Amino acid sequence: MNVHVLSPGLLSSIQDTGRHGFRHLGVGSAGVMDAYSHAIANLLVGNPVGAPVLEITMAGPRLRIQRTARIALCGADIVARCDGRDLAGWRTIDLPAGSELTIGHCRRGARAYLAVAGGFTLSPLLGSSSTDLRGGFGGCAGRALASGDVLSVGHSTIDADAIRIASWWIDPAPDLDFGSPAIIRMLPGHDATSPPDAVFAREWRVSVASNRQGLRLEGDAVRPANACERVSEPVAAGTVQLPPDGRPIVLLADAQTHGGYPRIGHAIVADRPRLAQLRPGDALRFVPCTTQQARRLHCEQRQRLARIAFAIGTRLRT
Repeated sequence: MNVHVLSPGLLSSIQDTGRHGFRHLGVGSAGVMDAYSHAIANLLVGNPVGAPVLEITMAGPRLRIQRTARIALCGADIVARCDGRDLAGWRTIDLPAGSELTIGHCRRGARAYLAVAGGFTLSPLLGSSSTDLRGGFGGCAGRALASGDVLSVGHSTIDADAIRIASWWIDPAPDLDFGSPAIIRMLPGHDATSPPDAVFAREWRVSVASNRQGLRLEGDAVRPANACERVSEPVAAGTVQLPPDGRPIVLLADAQTHGGYPRIGHAIVADRPRLAQLRPGDALRFVPCTTQQARRLHCEQRQRLARIAFAIGTRLRT
């Protein structure tokens, strides 16, 4: 089955869980920004949790779906319509052959994930189909979608002669919370600020200069405890850097592999979905967190996902 791109939206790209094991060679991971929403979207259509999906940023594409398809939209609260009918998120939706799917703007949040039963099929590169927009490889020729693109989807046995929207859905709370300010728990970093709690004492706002590489924050500047020059050191998604202007950068999925800015903290894995959904102008606060708390919160999130997977599997089999 093919999906035809009639218009691409603001920034839509094919992403999966990313490519891992190559950071020592300077190759970033790329992959979905909000892994939690990505996993649930795939579960809702019966795909493996790591299958490639379409990541939609702020405003989505218009697509024509060649054959009958089962889809799910998770992540941001986004406007979606098919052949004049409104579509809700976080649930299973069956569409008849020839449907025209229009995905509009995000009402809350920044990124939505479109999964299609059978998964988008692309040739993996370094073990992943993700689009590395900075490196220009993977996905659709290393770029965002463009009008005229044709996306191949794996085989599916779904049969529908009309739009069918499931009466049940998944509640994304507490892993996605669109409240303001967003609360982001942070582990202490290799470097400290002066005074030590300065980054926690302020409310920050997301800058328009933010992207998949990192969230640039605006607010009253803070200073590193040690302002000496340093050799570049490894960084990863979640690392919180402090550039010379004193306003933190939270690295995200397209993070570089090394950086020379002080590393003042690390956003915990369990809060990455919230980070992925922040948009320019949104407020956030950092809260100190211990390693033990971070592990517990990550385990609890994985347990919720496992329970959701079991519940969805039971529903889809009935």
